[in-house]
Amino acid sequence: MEPLERSERSERLDANANCEVHLLQSSSTLIPGDTVWRRCKARRVAVLNDAAAYFSALRDALLEARDLVYIIGWDIHSETRLVGASGQADDGLPERLGPFLRALVQRRPALRINILVWDFVSFYAAEREWNSAAKFTAATDGRIRFHLDSTLPFGSAQHQKIVCVDGSLAFVGGLDLTIRRWDTSDHRAKHASRCDPQGKPYLPFHDVQCMVDEDAAAWLFDLAEQRWRAAGQQPDDRHAPKGIRWPANVPVEAEHLPVGIARTEVIGPAGLGINEVERSLIAAIRSATSFVYIENQFTSAIKIARELAEQMLRVPSLRILVVAPKLHSSWLESQAMQNGRGAFIDCFSVAGVADRIRFVYPVSSSGDTEAAVMVHSKLMVVDDRILRIGSANLNNRSMGADSECDLIFESASDQHREFIASVRRRLIAHFCGLDEQAVAQNEDRLFALLDDVSRADGAKTLRNVESSVLTSTLATMVQPVADPERPLHLERAASRMWSTKTIIGIVSIAVALFGLAMAWSYTSLSGFADAGHISTFLSAYAQSIWGPPFAIAVFVVGGLVVFPVLVLIAATAAALGPWLGFVTAMTGVLLSAFVLFAIGRALGRERLQRLLGRRAARIQERVVGKGILAVVVIRMIPVAPFSVVNVVAGASTLPLRDFLVGTLLGMTPGILAMAVLGAQIADLARNASWANILLLALAFLSWVAICAGAQFVATWLAGRR
Repeated sequence: MEPLERSERSERLDANANCEVHLLQSSSTLIPGDTVWRRCKARRVAVLNDAAAYFSALRDALLEARDLVYIIGWDIHSETRLVGASGQADDGLPERLGPFLRALVQRRPALRINILVWDFVSFYAAEREWNSAAKFTAATDGRIRFHLDSTLPFGSAQHQKIVCVDGSLAFVGGLDLTIRRWDTSDHRAKHASRCDPQGKPYLPFHDVQCMVDEDAAAWLFDLAEQRWRAAGQQPDDRHAPKGIRWPANVPVEAEHLPVGIARTEVIGPAGLGINEVERSLIAAIRSATSFVYIENQFTSAIKIARELAEQMLRVPSLRILVVAPKLHSSWLESQAMQNGRGAFIDCFSVAGVADRIRFVYPVSSSGDTEAAVMVHSKLMVVDDRILRIGSANLNNRSMGADSECDLIFESASDQHREFIASVRRRLIAHFCGLDEQAVAQNEDRLFALLDDVSRADGAKTLRNVESSVLTSTLATMVQPVADPERPLHLERAASRMWSTKTIIGIVSIAVALFGLAMAWSYTSLSGFADAGHISTFLSAYAQSIWGPPFAIAVFVVGGLVVFPVLVLIAATAAALGPWLGFVTAMTGVLLSAFVLFAIGRALGRERLQRLLGRRAARIQERVVGKGILAVVVIRMIPVAPFSVVNVVAGASTLPLRDFLVGTLLGMTPGILAMAVLGAQIADLARNASWANILLLALAFLSWVAICAGAQFVATWLAGRR
């Protein structure tokens, strides 16, 4: 855009929006039914900077709980150390969250605790705790209930982070009660207490939570109960809210402060949703005239970037400071969000206002050690009049695909405005190693102050974020799936037409797989697909310690070229002996299945769902829920080559856990029979009798019963009904 065009556009926007800006300045942006769900007042408010402050306040609040506690989150971990800045608890109860909650309900027989977290997708399996439900609920007589919320549409997540205590005290923000979150506001480059349960240290971590009471807490309690009911759980009988003691170690920072509760909610497959978070953000941005301060983990919602840029054109005095992480915390997040952040930042260059906005990340140093602070908070301050703290990122999915909750505080007095200004100043100060007064004295030259701190090369500073874009095909594919503007509904996806190129590609892959399978059976390649031939080949390594690893590698390579798996099993048993052969063959089968499953998941999941459409939705409801049994049946009664089944399973919504357990159970009888009872099974087949047939039928039914039991145990451990 040319400078003259930008100038003319700025004048037009300024003229057209003057009355709108003044109107929004003189009236509240908290409009029930539009920008917020409820508008009320918080009698007392505290902003808890970082997890040490939050965990300490929450622990004190829970110790006073008498009736009912709701914990709503994206993640939770029983090994989370619920301690303050000292790193220790002195109340006589366990420090770790799971044992602490169990001890709490033992101490207070009338207390009940309901925990609701997202039923995560397989991408996050390595980051989640196994068997969380039992670790929270064991020996509590049902007074701690734990549920994984799997009711949201495909592509959506339960992302709210709310804790409600007895309907009279509530916590909202960006912090989950999980590991690798605890840190103090010092954000030291090294901290002895900043380790996960395995003792592995992690980088400094920053987040913000707020605490409210009375009316605001009561409405948040209603919201938590609604989420619990929406997840298919029966709410507990409610008692009148009790006046819980405000934690003595938390100073009250503001009183009688107007607050709005804004949500993002996904109602159902029709696409009807609640977008109060997005609307309230836009209303706040359009009211800005002086300074906007933002802390956010993700910045990829281009609609919000454009709103900010347009307001900067309307109001030439408006400046913006955005504090974000230097890098995203995982490979998946970097693939999904880095391009979005680059496009977000570029919006301001295109609008010609890049000189009035800074994107920075915090750094902490200690001697020769330097660490970038992980910014996980979701906070915005507008003109020291509006303060929002919650779970919503500035990305697409928080605007329409995930379940979110933000609190929006709005000043109604000079005292309220000073409170909001103090929150902003101390957040900036704690990143720069300054005190709040130093920031207050440099308000008119804040960007210059940040430059001074950066040049001083002190222990803490804010550095400029570099706008970078990933050009890989994988990043281009991952971003719209990982950061969608709305849920990835299967039926909507099914209505989209495939391109000819895509159809030809999928059909070609399927034909190639089946063609290879047929080639090993009906062409000259069949001479190599002989158990005796492969057994002789493997026997050369049978006496070596490398024999089993080599055989396992043959299974993996064989799976990639669709080699008959039964031939490999028989040859392995013959070459390595019955017991070593059984273990080796089973390991090879599982590893080969996993590799092919991963390939299918990486390449075909979204496309297969689009292809199957409504049928995929029905399969997901009726079959995937019984995934272990479905895989067992396919393994015991093969309807397609082993490799083909693995790839197709990966391209479905079948959980990896169900796939591997089903493969183990379904393949065990056949591998065991080949490895240990080969001759006896052959004799039984040659001398068939009704008694032998009955014996085989009973054995088959017994094994099906074992598999059904495994399915029940797996779903129970996952916290599903």
